[in-house]
Parts: sequence; C-alpha cells; structure tokens
Amino acid sequence: MRQRQASQGARRAREFEAFVAGAAGRLLHAATLLTAEAPDDNPRARRLLTLALAHTYARWHRLRGEDPYDHTRQYLATRFARAAWHQYGAFGRARPHPASALATLAPQERLILVLRLYEGVAEAQTAALLGLPTERVRTICDRATATLLHPPRGPAPAVGPAKVVSS
Repeated sequence: MRQRQASQGARRAREFEAFVAGAAGRLLHAATLLTAEAPDDNPRARRLLTLALAHTYARWHRLRGEDPYDHTRQYLATRFARAAWHQYGAFGRARPHPASALATLAPQERLILVLRLYEGVAEAQTAALLGLPTERVRTICDRATATLLHPPRGPAPAVGPAKVVSS
C-alpha cells in the first residue's frame, strides 16, 4: 500500500514539474502584467505566482480532465482581484511601478486587459470569473485599451499675461 502511494506521489510530482516547466514563464509574465511591476523586479508577481502554483499542486490529483493552466490562471486572477480589493478597496488605484505601461490603469482594468488581450480569455468567461456582466467587461476593456493607446496628457502649460515688446 505504501509503495503504491509513494509511486503515485512521485508520478504526481513529475507531472506537476513538467507543467511548471512549460507554463511558469507565461504565468509569471501574466502576474507581472497584473501587478504592473518591472519584469526584472517583480516580487509581488512572484509571490502571486507561487501562491497560484501551490494551490494548483494541492489540487493536482483532482484536476483529472481539467486544464491545469486554466485552473492556475483562474486562481491567479481571483487571488489578484481579492488582494487588490482588500488592499485598495473596491479595486482602487494601486501604486504600481511608475515605469510600467500599465501603471496608469486601475487593478480591475489591468486584470480584464490581461485576461482578455494577453491570455485570450473570452468575454463571457472573464465576466463569469469576475462576477460582472459581459457588457461591463467589454466597457472596461475598451476604456483600458483607449487609455493605453491615448494616454492622458499632463497639465497644460501655464499661460501668463502677454508681454508687450516696445521698439
């Protein structure tokens, strides 16, 4: 009995290691986009990925027939959303890395943008995952895309009184 359990545990570990070897890079990139950290300095993204992979490993034997990548991505997204909600209140503005292109977006906008555009998750699936109406997901994605494509301008230069030049 113990020998069978040991061989199942070893097989489970090998399968999970193969999954991590193939998927960890893409998942880390998605987590880095979510946290809007620099790719070479991303401790929050690494922590988020570690938690998602640990959760997937704990459920590995129950994932038969399910896509482990999809399961890990869903946990990554919900964990990010929950953390953003608790830390900043109702998806308030986070303080991401200032050099990040996604730094101007709210956490919810980043989450929807990453799921829809980077991961290619369908609108309906994204809406179900986040508990939002499909139209709301579409609106947020469109607004976030527009913000990235056409960033808001800085404050206008101050215009002082006109100087009269006498000759």
